[in-house]
Amino acid sequence: MRVIFMGTPDFSVPVLEALHSAHEVVCVYCQPPRPAGRGKKDRPTPVHARALELGLPVRHPVSLKGAEEQADFAALKADVAVVVAYGLILPQPVLDAPTQGCLNIHASLLPRWRGAAPIHRAILAGDAETGICIMQMEAGLDTGPVLMRQATPIGREETTDQLHDRLSLMGAELILTALDQLPDLTPEPQPEAGVTYAAKIDKAEARIDWTRPADEVARKIRGLSPFPGAWCETPTGRLKLLNAVAIAENGAPGTLLHDLTIACGEGAIAIGRAQREGKKPMEPGELRRGVDWADGVTFG
Repeated sequence: MRVIFMGTPDFSVPVLEALHSAHEVVCVYCQPPRPAGRGKKDRPTPVHARALELGLPVRHPVSLKGAEEQADFAALKADVAVVVAYGLILPQPVLDAPTQGCLNIHASLLPRWRGAAPIHRAILAGDAETGICIMQMEAGLDTGPVLMRQATPIGREETTDQLHDRLSLMGAELILTALDQLPDLTPEPQPEAGVTYAAKIDKAEARIDWTRPADEVARKIRGLSPFPGAWCETPTGRLKLLNAVAIAENGAPGTLLHDLTIACGEGAIAIGRAQREGKKPMEPGELRRGVDWADGVTFG
């Protein structure tokens, strides 16, 4: 098939690679390079960089609303466009241009967690499972009919980073299956019941409230790992918490009980990895060797 690929971040790269191995990718669309790093020089997005390595043509328009951009898109005469974490709204003329439409790879079991941050929100909410949906795109936000779906359990200690990588590979496999079976697939409209929205993660959500139950605190730590990273204040500065599980111990909320076990409003959490300001991520034993924290100290 003649495929237009539209994606931007690391999550999209395995999908691009899978499509390139099985189909003719006629063009790659992604977000424009933006200033990054200490020198603030323009840096290509992960998809842009990988597309160039694969020798694929790349376009990175700021918008697809203009008639010229839409005409250029239609001129590619694609059979289908595959969209995953692209970052731009597709106007109706773009949605209509490929002969078999535009397919979106979405990292949730729609209609749950439509929107920008479905992986984070699934972990934060304590969902038992999530998955990948291949959706026929329409004008609404993740509202289109679903062509194919695959579920997967969320591990008890799984972070957003880990789940992100698993779902990315699942999406790459599932889109190849969907394209192979596309003429025989029946689009299933999403039910109105069960719709939830995965709002973009706000950094203001990231501070830990130790008065909350341990299960909730541990989910926040895993759900915001590695970015933006849940954090708390310690006697030696801010600490970013990268992994944790809830355990059956008790104490005053915010109290360091032992090792990196911290009491919550109900129960406690055992920290698996954490990062002090200006330092690399560390295991509990390594981290405590570098600071003077006595058992019983309070974290804020």
